[in-house]
Amino acid sequence: MAEPFPDRLSVNPGSPYYNEEILRRDVGIRFNGKEKTNVEEYCISEGWIRVGAGKAKDRHGNPLTIKLTGGVEPYFKDEDKE
Repeated sequence: MAEPFPDRLSVNPGSPYYNEEILRRDVGIRFNGKEKTNVEEYCISEGWIRVGAGKAKDRHGNPLTIKLTGGVEPYFKDEDKE
C-alpha cells in the first residue's frame, strides 16, 4: 500500500472522520474476506463497519445503519486492477 488508510473513515460529510481526498480515490472495503459496497463508515482497529439498513432514515433524514463486527480491509480500487 502506497498510502496508509486512516483508522476510521466515513462517507458522511458531517462526520469528523470524513476525508474527501481519500474518498476521491474510490475506496473499497473487504469485510471478513468479502467485498462490501454499501459501507457508510469503518474502523480498522476496533474491527467494525456500518452499513445502511435498507431505505430507512432517521428523523434528520440520515440513513439508519447497522454495526457489523469482523475483519476490515480497506483498499484502493484503482490499485486493485493493476
